[in-house]
Amino acid sequence: MLDTLAHTLRRHPGRPALLGTTRTGAVRTRTTCGELADLADDYATALHARGVAHGATVGVAVRPGPRALALMLALHRLGACAAVLDPGAGPDVLRARLALARPDLVLADAAAQAVAGWARPLARRARLALPDLAELGPVATVGPRLPGCAPALGSGVRGVPLPPPVDGDGDAVIVFTSGTTARPRAVVHTRSSLAAGMATVAGLVRPEAGLPVLGGTFFVLVPSLASGAPVALPARSARVLSRQLRRLAPQATYLTPPQIRRLLAEGGRFRGRVWTGSAPASAGLLTRVKRAGADEAWGVYALTELFPAAAVEQADKAAFTGEGDLAGVPLPGVAAKTDASGELLLSGPAARDRYLGEDPDPWVATGDRARLDGGRIVLEGRRKDMILRHAENIYPGLYEPALHVPGVELALLVGVPAGDGDERLVAVVQPSPGADRDVLRAVLEGPLERMGAARPDGVLLAGIPLSGRSLKPDRAATARLAARHLAAGNLADGNRG
Repeated sequence: MLDTLAHTLRRHPGRPALLGTTRTGAVRTRTTCGELADLADDYATALHARGVAHGATVGVAVRPGPRALALMLALHRLGACAAVLDPGAGPDVLRARLALARPDLVLADAAAQAVAGWARPLARRARLALPDLAELGPVATVGPRLPGCAPALGSGVRGVPLPPPVDGDGDAVIVFTSGTTARPRAVVHTRSSLAAGMATVAGLVRPEAGLPVLGGTFFVLVPSLASGAPVALPARSARVLSRQLRRLAPQATYLTPPQIRRLLAEGGRFRGRVWTGSAPASAGLLTRVKRAGADEAWGVYALTELFPAAAVEQADKAAFTGEGDLAGVPLPGVAAKTDASGELLLSGPAARDRYLGEDPDPWVATGDRARLDGGRIVLEGRRKDMILRHAENIYPGLYEPALHVPGVELALLVGVPAGDGDERLVAVVQPSPGADRDVLRAVLEGPLERMGAARPDGVLLAGIPLSGRSLKPDRAATARLAARHLAAGNLADGNRG
């Protein structure tokens, strides 16, 4: 797919590639296909001059946009592997991760170097932190260079020919997912698994040439651009994003559930097909998206280890009446099964090759409990999120979808230690903006009654903490919130609704 993209960019050099927006929502071209292709060639030449070749590992701390995409194209051409550095992970974790990956070179833009240097106190407030990048390996600056930055990537490169593209398979990207400083864990995708994942996205989204797509992830950018569709990077502000959607009129939109919720709160409207993933998307949220103008609203089940794995459209999800969360039918090439403990296992061409430092394994252990219902994946909660109450195992994912009644934006079931080896079960419900809380409590009584032995001990109406780059609901922080309110006696009795 990256090879296809490189050819598409050269065939249509004057066509817009990446689009931005003004505060009024007006569309502006950030880079054309030809400019993006030239930038990728410049980076490939500079990296080649620095000795980066097939099999090398390069740390990348560059904000999403034209430069980051051009770097990925350049590294692909050279057969090198990109180790993605997340400034939200914390410096100690990053040091441990990069000690495992051992990059030959670290590429960083001026913003990342500021986070690691003079702007560290300001960045810490935004929960961003990087160690001194020079500790991780030789550093080069990508993009405008500010005082105190490492030398520019292309400095001193004169007359070096563009190297021929590398053919064949090999490691393409390393994405760190979890683990401690003692045992960091990283997913390794190969060139072939990345290509398979992007081909699946292209078949699912079906981008048409010449019509814009809105989305900022790598798996949106590459298939769309390779199909000839320009891609608009979403505005950060929900108000500006609402204007951007109205002016852009995209054929397809990919936003995370938190982005969608903020947009809907601003009165934003959709058109075409809308896709969401990276965090749970309830049937209620997808229904609101369609009511806001979308022709189709899709929830995508995906993991860092396998993107995408399954998808479900709003109509099918809303019609599902069984227990659990319907994730949809496995996408073409994806095989699914459950093990003896009920954990969902996935395999397919788009699956990661291995975890860094471990042997390859064709099956991805998702960490999700699930069942297969007529070939469809139905999620029943995270295995590690199990709550033990009265010697009974309760899996929140079985019951949380039923709590997403009208007026509910998010809902989690969390366990609070009771001090006797047992746990108290608390439903933390985040009301939608403007929802009447008394009415909401009454509406929740029905689903609470149907939960039977899993009925919570208490109900808390409150905002649910989010975490991570995709702003997923933070269960640990939510459990701490519930514990504070439980100790203060601020929870409604779950047995009364």
